[in-house]
Amino acid sequence: MSELLALGISHKTAPVALRERLAFSERDAGEFAHEATGTAEVREAVVISTCNRTEVYLVVGDPVRAEADVLSMLARRAAIRPTELAESMYSPRNCDAARQLYRVAAGLDSMIVGEAEVQGQVRRAHESANGTGATGPFSNRLFAAALTTGKRVRAETSIGSSRVSVPSVAVVILGAGETSELTARALVDQGADTVFVANRHADRALSLAERFGGSVIGLEGLPDELVRADIVVCSTSSPHAIVEREELELVMRQREGRSLLLIDIAVPRDVDPACAELDGVSLYDIDDLQAVVARNISTREGEVPRAEEIVEEEIRRFARWLGQLEALPTVSALREHGSALVEQVLAENDGRWESASPRDLARVEAIARAVMNRLLHEPTIRLRTLSEARGHATLELVRELFGLREAEAAPRKPPVELAEVHDLESRRASAQASGRAGG
Repeated sequence: MSELLALGISHKTAPVALRERLAFSERDAGEFAHEATGTAEVREAVVISTCNRTEVYLVVGDPVRAEADVLSMLARRAAIRPTELAESMYSPRNCDAARQLYRVAAGLDSMIVGEAEVQGQVRRAHESANGTGATGPFSNRLFAAALTTGKRVRAETSIGSSRVSVPSVAVVILGAGETSELTARALVDQGADTVFVANRHADRALSLAERFGGSVIGLEGLPDELVRADIVVCSTSSPHAIVEREELELVMRQREGRSLLLIDIAVPRDVDPACAELDGVSLYDIDDLQAVVARNISTREGEVPRAEEIVEEEIRRFARWLGQLEALPTVSALREHGSALVEQVLAENDGRWESASPRDLARVEAIARAVMNRLLHEPTIRLRTLSEARGHATLELVRELFGLREAEAAPRKPPVELAEVHDLESRRASAQASGRAGG
């Protein structure tokens, strides 16, 4: 029987110094998910890694053993002891794990409540894991439902209507990703001139520069731009620091006493923390900005209760599905048990009806199977609609009463294709939007 387990750290539980040691690129996240499914108890896996969090969502057999195995894998990646890492990690299960993912997708667990970028990050995390074969029917259903929840929250509340982002509190922009685009938009709205610094995504940087009236240079031109800049916002996905202390020290000498503000919102960090020791340099990483962000989100706080209600509505939907999923092996085993009894009784009486025609024998068998089906019909319906509160205990009692073995559980369904999941999500969102319009 499968359970859902999440293992994660976030800006709420761990400083950036630890989070950056567990940061994954999209490719690495997919490969780690695939590696996790190679352990004894992990059947499906998806890794979400953003500047605020790294979370691993697992479909497992034995959750205790699975947690220990994956925690060890994460600890090796971070080069720390598993016991040390465990102090900063959370590990909800089943509906609590689903609730965590739903809140993440809805932007309710973000440093900036209601931010929309995380929904795309959740989607890409699932796609990356799917590409390595690490997903399956359980995780596909889970992530489709989480994305639907995120869409509902943004469509039915105003939690994301007053856009704020870390860059808006902070014009050289190091990087060309989504955060860099948000930075450029916020700065241009304030009348700033922007310079994009990018090597890997030069084409995208050029496109952003054309849209926002800026210019583009390669990484080799960064020192000269640091001399001229007033503010530098760093948001690349580089695994190593791009701005080192020694280089910046030379830059500051050329600036002749002009101060420099560095906003490093990358995880791992783009700027060597030692740069903060230099005279005239003000360096803020993503954790430093939490207090600033908190002052800018008051307009969204009134929307949080309704957003939480939507999450709970979707969790109840997921709980019903989860209960049905848990009941399926027992229902299947119960019916197989009934069929086996019919076969046994027919076999025991084979040859006792010498005068019976083949048609008569077929009727006897049909009657026996009809009795079995009618007898099990009501229990089957009730098992499939058990409440979450008493479902597990009832299933255990049924297995014990009828002597059902786990080996009699029904085979797993074939994986759902990713396109089907996204199609399901789109159709559900459209139906909900139509319903609201009609009401």
